[in-house]
Amino acid sequence: MPHTAPTPWRTVVLSPHFDDAALSLAGLIPGLPGPVAVVTVHGGAPAAGTPVSWWDSVCGFSSAAEAHASRLAEDAEACALLGAAQIVLDHPDGPYAEGAELTGLDDFLTELAPGTLVLAPLGSNQADHLAVRLRAMSVLAGRGEPLPRVYADLPYTGHLPEWGTPGACEALAESPVVGPAYQELLRRYRADVRSELRLTDEQWALKRSAVQRYGSQLAALAADHGRFLSRTGPLSTELIWSLEALAPLERTC
Repeated sequence: MPHTAPTPWRTVVLSPHFDDAALSLAGLIPGLPGPVAVVTVHGGAPAAGTPVSWWDSVCGFSSAAEAHASRLAEDAEACALLGAAQIVLDHPDGPYAEGAELTGLDDFLTELAPGTLVLAPLGSNQADHLAVRLRAMSVLAGRGEPLPRVYADLPYTGHLPEWGTPGACEALAESPVVGPAYQELLRRYRADVRSELRLTDEQWALKRSAVQRYGSQLAALAADHGRFLSRTGPLSTELIWSLEALAPLERTC
């Protein structure tokens, strides 16, 4: 979707793929300072004639073009439900553009109005999520803007056994399974919880409805993440951290 600078949004949620913002933040998005935009970084169309990826074939698509068109439409419905603008950058999904630089993300962040609140994924067990956060941090720091706030990307982080309890951050800092991205972050930054939401039944109903808009992905996600749409499952608590750079002497090796 085309955009012009300076952009009108007060909050921008960087979603690595179609569905990540809804899975991770559908409860919190309606309460973020508005207007809010959900920006899918890997939202570009695959090149004509590109063979369908393994993931899209598992989701039932016959071609890469069919998968992209369907997912774009799903995302539009979910964003409308959450009251957020849908912004799609030109980077194709990883299987269709492996190793490509995130230049479009750089350009988008550079065009943002000063003071725009940017949310980026933590990157738990997802290299492309991590790449989006690191790029956002680098670009914003280069502009002299505040660091992005970081959200727990779900369902990945939510598989921590302590997720949704007061000890979740401490457990994340120790977990060898879902914690490495958080642990690396803590070596250079202090991470303070800015928002923690245990969804009410009303908030859960909205989130469930938003996630279900991405119907083409649900069966494949369930194969990897089990009963991730359970009311008490990994999507039921959402978390956002703010970052503050540690002084050199505070950093750990």
